[in-house]
Amino acid sequence: MPTSSLRRVNWPEHQILLLCIVYYVAMAASAPGFFSIANSWNLLFNLLPLLIVAVGQTYVMLTAGIDLSITSIIALSSVVGGYLMSANSGLALAAGSAIGLGILSMLVIGLGVGLANGWSVTALGMPPFMVTLTTLITVSGLAVWLTSSQNIYNLPSSFTDLPYADFIGIPVPLWLGGTFVGLAYYLLDRTVLGRWLRAVGMNPQVARISGVPADRTIRFAYVVSGISAGLAAVLYTARLETGSPVMGQHILLDVIGAVVIGGTSLFGGRGKILWTIYGVLFIVLLDNSLNLIGFSYFLIMMVKGAVILLAAVLYVIRERRLSPQR
Repeated sequence: MPTSSLRRVNWPEHQILLLCIVYYVAMAASAPGFFSIANSWNLLFNLLPLLIVAVGQTYVMLTAGIDLSITSIIALSSVVGGYLMSANSGLALAAGSAIGLGILSMLVIGLGVGLANGWSVTALGMPPFMVTLTTLITVSGLAVWLTSSQNIYNLPSSFTDLPYADFIGIPVPLWLGGTFVGLAYYLLDRTVLGRWLRAVGMNPQVARISGVPADRTIRFAYVVSGISAGLAAVLYTARLETGSPVMGQHILLDVIGAVVIGGTSLFGGRGKILWTIYGVLFIVLLDNSLNLIGFSYFLIMMVKGAVILLAAVLYVIRERRLSPQR
């Protein structure tokens, strides 16, 4: 890259990516098996569903909201979709029809729960934290009740082979994740919708006065978050070959942490899909490397929690310095 091009790059915007590169090189030399091809595939499979959900969370956080219900949407989508596809459910559908119906149901559940969250926030004026926390508890309980805490097995092999299938040499999960993230990026950075999302996050009252359909914009953000959780449920369920009522219950910290580490504002109005990609990459690298080193699950959670807290504190300090009045 020419020197003039390097000077035009906004390096602070890419500091998390630079940190990921440094961390990757350091772990390749110290973590056993980190640099192997098998582990690289494992990183990719772990990154894609997390990235999809984090992109949906980015949309919500841009509106100064938060969606805590994503893990419950993943769980309910997994068990409903798994039931419709399972050979044990007695629906007697052909494999292709069962798979199509199962995947569609996962996406519809995500859309429906997301719409309910958005409607509660806008029409009822309820705080996003309270709305989505209530949804988390209710929908998680529904997933457990529907299955009596039992997993759903015997899913069609053509569905469970999805993570390992490819189209013109590119893995199908990469097609799905890339398409979703690419579309989300286009809407946020290349259309008026992105300006609306940021305007609502900065000041919803001013946005309304300026003619921005604030309520519809906020509802759309929660719908995107819900659909992203439904799509992630497709990938998780296919990879684990099971419909589970506790699917994805451990990723909430990773999702919110990745968005915060990436640089999306905790107060709304500022954020990019590219930043979220960097944040997800760092979280996945951190989780994978610590696991290979031999850290326990609880110690890994403590380290990730500390990193996320540090990122949030640094962000708040920077925001106060740039905008003392806020």
